[in-house]
Amino acid sequence: MREVLYLEQLEQAEALLKPQRIEVLRQLAEPDTCTEVGARLDQTPQRVYYHVKRLVDAGLVTQVAERRVRGIHEGIYQATARSYWLSPRLVGRIGLRATRDELSLGYLLDLTEEVQADVAALDRTRPELPSIGVSGEIRVPAEHRQQFMTDLQTALQDLFSRYGGAEGDAFKLAVACYPKGEEHE
Repeated sequence: MREVLYLEQLEQAEALLKPQRIEVLRQLAEPDTCTEVGARLDQTPQRVYYHVKRLVDAGLVTQVAERRVRGIHEGIYQATARSYWLSPRLVGRIGLRATRDELSLGYLLDLTEEVQADVAALDRTRPELPSIGVSGEIRVPAEHRQQFMTDLQTALQDLFSRYGGAEGDAFKLAVACYPKGEEHE
């Protein structure tokens, strides 16, 4: 099972974005049959199979095995991934972004889309993908934002100089600063 399946086709998004299918997909985090999923969801096996078939056709669920039950072949299905990300390209950009400097929301959105696509495209055949994550909260008064950006670029350039050699795993670094939203519980 992949960690992330990046959905770039409208047909995949249409197959996924139905409340009952999302619930069926959640039930298939581990291999299971339509009969067993239907029992848990209080649905008939035929109704669950209808949704599973649409998810299989879209590449969101895979048949991983088959068994014979009372002379009938019953499929065992599993979700293809643990997370499903919708590509921003499914809708596309509506209009032009007004600004593209490093202190603009448009630049941050472009960067976020790039990171999302890069992470989704990582080689899932490797047993453990090396990655580094850092997150924190800072406070920067409006009049100091440009100086903060300059200081951040200087610090990052120092890191790029120290770790920019040919040895070791290659990482891509993206740093984003955005307004902190409300806390979610």
